Amino acid sequence: MSYPETPLTTVVGSKKKGKSLSFGRFSLFSLHMSKKSSTFAVIMRNVIHKIFQSANILLLVALCVAGCGKQPAEQGILPAGNKYATGFQLTETDTALIVEVFQPYKRMVITEPMKRIGTMSTVQVGFLYALDAMESLVAVCNPELIYTPVKGDEIDLGDSMKPSAERTLQAGLDILLAVNYGQYDNLEATRLEKLGVPIIYINEWQEHSPLARAEWIRVLGALTGKLHEADSIFHEVEKKYLSLSGEAGLSAKRSVSETVCQAKPVSIMSGNNFRGTWYVPSGKNYLAYLFKDARADYPFYTNDQRPMTNDYSTSIPLTIEETLRYFHDADVWVGAGGNSLAELAELDEKHTWFKAYQSGRVYNWRKQIKAGGANNFWERGVVHPEEMLEDVIHVLNNAPDSLLHFAERLY
Repeated sequence: MSYPETPLTTVVGSKKKGKSLSFGRFSLFSLHMSKKSSTFAVIMRNVIHKIFQSANILLLVALCVAGCGKQPAEQGILPAGNKYATGFQLTETDTALIVEVFQPYKRMVITEPMKRIGTMSTVQVGFLYALDAMESLVAVCNPELIYTPVKGDEIDLGDSMKPSAERTLQAGLDILLAVNYGQYDNLEATRLEKLGVPIIYINEWQEHSPLARAEWIRVLGALTGKLHEADSIFHEVEKKYLSLSGEAGLSAKRSVSETVCQAKPVSIMSGNNFRGTWYVPSGKNYLAYLFKDARADYPFYTNDQRPMTNDYSTSIPLTIEETLRYFHDADVWVGAGGNSLAELAELDEKHTWFKAYQSGRVYNWRKQIKAGGANNFWERGVVHPEEMLEDVIHVLNNAPDSLLHFAERLY
């Protein structure tokens, strides 16, 4: 007889093996059956399952009526305990730590730290490194793209777009940190989950602001038993970020009052021409938040200039004509694709039409990059947005290159 495995809650940390049936927030019972289980035990298991399956259905109906089926992130509500992030919620009880991740919804009850963790994104490695929890990292995807120092004996799970099921199972993971970039990623994660791999999504990239992204370190802290350390790290990051943003505001005010010609903030542009389309950060993109907190002049903070664009889109596609209209006279260009001005011109002659190029104030995000393409911008940069903000402020003020963390000036 088949046994439907549809638990509402995954309980992680128990030393016992078996499937756990859950009723809302509470694990009701666990059936541990060996291959030699008696026919009677099999029958009783399914009878009990049917009873509680009916109870679960009633509970789910009640929950849908009460909550209309939406998660906090969908309603724009900040989950309890979070200051910026909307994609997760942590709840502490006397005996466990409950981790809830939205989009897609996943709920885990953590009773002890995860000792064997696998990652599908380099950002996740950056979080673990910041927490000094690298000893728990035993398997990774795309090791050649990891900038953070690792032990070197991690199991290579293959490409993050299609991890090797065989290697993932052999790794004996307590948890695999997945990423939900789209339907394809969900299918791959679901495929591994059906094979028995415990999975949770780390979706920091769905957050709009740099601080919201950085706050996801708390989820990694919960999984590794280092929530207190995660809170301390994030508190320091937030403190420095807000301090830098406040200083940038004061500097901008001084510029206005002291020099008439500097009354207008330094203007900034971003991106590259790709096959006739220039993609620039929308008002809800984390880069736009950095520009705004650095007090840069940028036309798409609210996307008012493009009423047909969804305000929650991550980027805005522009034609070259539109790009010239908005950014021809921009003072600074960040996020350029080349490693030199000559290479940028070779990629597309249109890159040379902008004032920022002509004045030599062009930067990429490749100062900390390895030969294989591993870029610390996507690891430490996510954990420490205060350093990214500091880079933008330095760039706007034409500061020496030696002060930059991730940005690199093109010559």
